[in-house]
Amino acid sequence: MDSCWRIVWAFRSQLVIFLVPLLLLPLPLVIATKEAYCGYIIILMAAYWCTEALPLAVTALIPVLLFPMFGIMKSSQVCMQYLKDTNMLLVGGLMVAIAVEHWNLHKRIALRVLLIVGVKPALLMVGFMAVTAFLSMWISNTATTAMMVPIAQAVLDQLNKAEGNCGEQDHVSRDEELELQEKAPVEPGDKIIINSHAIEMVARIEEEKDSQLQKHLNLSKGMSLSVCYAASIGGTATLTGTSPNLILTGQLTDIFPDNGDIINFATWFGFSFPCMFITLILTWIWLQILFLGFDMKENFGCGIAKSKKDISAYQVMKDEYKNLGKMTFAEIGVLTLFVLLVILWFTRDPGFMPGWATVLFNKEGNVVTDATVVIFIAVIMFIVPSDKPRLPFPGATSDRCFVLPGHKRKYGPAPALLNWKVVQQNLAWNVVILLGGGFALAKGSEESGLSRWLGDQLTPLEAIPPWAIVIILCLMIATFTECASNVATTSLFLPILAAMAKRIHLHPLYVMLPCTLCASFAFMLPVATPPNSIVFSYGYLKVADMAKTGIVVNLIGVMVITLAVNTWGMVMFDLGTFPTWANSNSTILP
Repeated sequence: MDSCWRIVWAFRSQLVIFLVPLLLLPLPLVIATKEAYCGYIIILMAAYWCTEALPLAVTALIPVLLFPMFGIMKSSQVCMQYLKDTNMLLVGGLMVAIAVEHWNLHKRIALRVLLIVGVKPALLMVGFMAVTAFLSMWISNTATTAMMVPIAQAVLDQLNKAEGNCGEQDHVSRDEELELQEKAPVEPGDKIIINSHAIEMVARIEEEKDSQLQKHLNLSKGMSLSVCYAASIGGTATLTGTSPNLILTGQLTDIFPDNGDIINFATWFGFSFPCMFITLILTWIWLQILFLGFDMKENFGCGIAKSKKDISAYQVMKDEYKNLGKMTFAEIGVLTLFVLLVILWFTRDPGFMPGWATVLFNKEGNVVTDATVVIFIAVIMFIVPSDKPRLPFPGATSDRCFVLPGHKRKYGPAPALLNWKVVQQNLAWNVVILLGGGFALAKGSEESGLSRWLGDQLTPLEAIPPWAIVIILCLMIATFTECASNVATTSLFLPILAAMAKRIHLHPLYVMLPCTLCASFAFMLPVATPPNSIVFSYGYLKVADMAKTGIVVNLIGVMVITLAVNTWGMVMFDLGTFPTWANSNSTILP
C-alpha cells in the first residue's frame, strides 16, 4: 500500500494534468453555455496554478488555446491581452531592476543603511526590514531576499561566534577558580562542600550555554522572518513592486475603461506606502515580542557600551561594504536614472495639479502612461556608457581602454549600462506571460458573462456593512494566496470582485484595492512565496514557527488595509460613492 502511494505521489503532476480536465468535463457538456465553458477553463487553470502541475507561465497560455476553441473569444483578441500597456510597464520596471542588480547598487544601499543602524538586535532587525522593504519596492522580492539573507546570516554567525568566545573566556576563568580551590589546603570534611560547589558551577555553565544557543536560535528565526516578511510587505508600496498591483491596474482599465486613470504610480504610492509602513512597524513589534522579548537594554543597547561581539559583527558589515570599493561611474549613472524615473512617475499626473504629461502634450487622457516613462528610462540605459570614454590621449593608462584576450588595445566609448544579453538572461519573461494570462482570463470572464453571473451570486453581501465585506474578502484572499501564487489569486478573483461591486453598488476600488494588497500577504507557509522558501532553506525555522508568526502578520495586514481603505482611501479615491464610470461597461450588468 505504501509503495502504491509513493508511485502516485511521484506521478502526481501527470495525474493532475490528465485527470482534472476529465473530471471537470461534465460542466461544459451538461451546461452548454459560454459561462460554463469559461468556468471550466478557469477551474482548470486554478487547479494547475495551485498544484503547479505545469509551470505557471505555461498554464497562463491556456486561454490562447481554449478560448477560441470554446467560442469565447477570437484568437486575435486573446493574444492582444499578453502585451498590453501594463505588461510593458512590467517589462520596463524589470529592466531598470536588472540594471540596479547588475551594478550591485542594491547591495551598496543595503550595507550603507545597516552600518548606520548598528548591530543591536532590535535595531539590526529594523535595519534589515527597512532596507529589504525599500529594495523590494523596486526589484523583485525574491532577488531582494536572496541578497539580504546571506548578509543577515554572516552578521548572525559573527554575533554568535563573538558571544561564544566571550563565554569560553568566562568559563576558563571559572575553571581556574575551581582548580585553585581544589589545590588549597582543606580539611577532609570540607571536600564535600567544594565538590558540591563545583557541581553547581558546572551545571550553571551548561545552563548558560543552552540559554545562549536558544537566544541565538530565536534571534536567527526572528531575523530570517523579518527579511522575508519585509520583502513581501515592501512590494505592495509601489505600482511596479509586485505583479498583483499591475494586474489590478490592467483589469481596472479593461473592465472600466472610463475610470480616468484613477490608479497610477503617484496615487498608488499615496495610498499604499502608509499601509506598508504601518504594517512593517507592527510586524517588527510582533517579531520583537515573539523572538527577542522585552529586554530594552539588551535589544536596543540603551545606556551600555558596545561589546566585543557588537564590534566584530559591525566589522563584518564594514568589510563587506569596503569590498565594494568606491562608487563607480556605472553606479552613479544607474542611481541618477533611477531617481529621474521616480520623479517622472510622481509628476506625470499627480492628481492635485496638472502633470508634466498634460502640460507638454496639452492633451487629456492616457497619452503618456507610466509605461511610457519607464520604457524611456530603460532605453536610455542602453545608451548611457558605464564608464568614461576611452581616448588615446598622451599618458593614458591601460585601464582606460578595452583590452580583450587575444586582441589589441581598443579605444572608444565604454559599454552601456545595459546590454540585451544581460536583459535576456535576467528578465523574468515567465512573469510577463503570467501577467498576460491573467488579463486574458479576466477578459474571457467578462466576454462570456461569467463575471456577471458570479457577481449575481454574491449579491447577498449587500446586507453586510461595507467594512465587514472588505474584512471577509481580505481574509479569504489572504488564505487562498497561501496555496496559490499571488498572480493567480488576483487574476482569478478581481473580475469577480469587480462584478460584485457593480452589482451591489459599491465603488469597485473599495473591494478590489484591499484584496489586491492582501494577495501579497502570504506569510504562513514556506511554499506560499519564494522569499519564505529562501529563508526556510537555511534550517532555522520549522513550519510551525512560520505558521504561528505568519497568522498574526496576516491579521495585522488585513486590519491595516481595512483601516486605510476606510480612512485616507475614502478621501483619495472618493470610495464612499458609486462612480459613474463603473456603469460604462454593459457586459457585466444586463
